[in-house]
Amino acid sequence: MRKGKMCAQAAHASLGAVLPYLTEISDPYDQIRRDHERKIEEWLAGPFKKICVRADSEEKLLAIHQAAKDAGLIEFLVTDSGLTEFNGVPTITCCAIGPDTDEALDPITGELMLL
Repeated sequence: MRKGKMCAQAAHASLGAVLPYLTEISDPYDQIRRDHERKIEEWLAGPFKKICVRADSEEKLLAIHQAAKDAGLIEFLVTDSGLTEFNGVPTITCCAIGPDTDEALDPITGELMLL
């Protein structure tokens, strides 16, 4: 991917991860959702930290995404439509995980190389 495309895909992922918690009405009895909403609100009000890392294959990216889902973390997987790159083929490009604590994220992303 070109660098600009990478940036756009990362932006899609981060927005896809947080917007549902900011725009949809939450169930007051859904404690997991309320915890996610609280983490997002704290993140938006705080240092707004983002770290970009890379996976060396689509299989690795999917495994990382699944591990985040299994851990109950906020996550979002991006599949690009393929209109500007990838020869018209829809392609999984990236995922967002979090916001969350370092302790929650490190077991899933800690071994990945910075982008």
